[in-house]
Amino acid sequence: MVPDLPPLREVVAKYGLQASKALGQNFLFDEQLLKRIAAIPGDLTGRDVLEVGPGPGGLTRALLRRGAKVTAIEMDKRCLPALAELGEAFPGQLTVIEGDAMKIDHASLFAGPFDIVANLPYNVGTALFVRWLGGADSDRDIWPPQWRSLTLMFQQEVAERIIAATNAEAYGRLAVLAQWRASPKIAMKVHRSAFTPPPKVMSAVVHVTPTDQPEATRARTLERLTEAAFGQRRKMLRQSLKSVPGAIEALATLGIASDRRAETLGVADFVGLARVLGS
Repeated sequence: MVPDLPPLREVVAKYGLQASKALGQNFLFDEQLLKRIAAIPGDLTGRDVLEVGPGPGGLTRALLRRGAKVTAIEMDKRCLPALAELGEAFPGQLTVIEGDAMKIDHASLFAGPFDIVANLPYNVGTALFVRWLGGADSDRDIWPPQWRSLTLMFQQEVAERIIAATNAEAYGRLAVLAQWRASPKIAMKVHRSAFTPPPKVMSAVVHVTPTDQPEATRARTLERLTEAAFGQRRKMLRQSLKSVPGAIEALATLGIASDRRAETLGVADFVGLARVLGS
């Protein structure tokens, strides 16, 4: 039986919690909205779920109500008593780890597959996303990954960059890294007024599922390429890729004109360049 819980606003008031700007926190209190987010990955009954930055536990309680076994990483000590109370209401379903999610090997927390569902702190959201895709500071560059799916709240601008198509204004490094071996989509948009305090921008939930990995392509090589190419996106590739050893020669090998700009290359083009550089 699902336990009755006090409204989230009462929990926040009880423990004197306020969202920390320094930690990139924005709390969600709308339990119907949280229920919809928790439903995006599908049936979570008995499944392991990683949540980063649970705060007072709004999304956490929605996940627990769906039968998930949640491991939550929280670095804000103020939120730990509220999470402990939530753990008591759902015996055996919630494990809380105090610490910095950027410094923890997430895969080592689970014996098998897990899902990641999180209203990510804005100040580390993109870095964590790239890490889960196998980029810089990743737990391990193994594909398919140990995670089954990612359901993540981002600023809407970031979400649109993740799903952007070639030649679109938002197309860049994040789109290539997300789309080369995964399938990302915007599952829902969230108005700024849903948060406390309201951020200055709109938000969106991105749902990502892994696909097959292109043969002989390394994530870090692709990341290095895209970082250089889109870091100077207004310049021609022969200029922007000069800092990547062998990249200009790789362009010639694949018949890609060096006077093109990064946004005109498709995901497959970048993957091909990374494969040539890695061979």
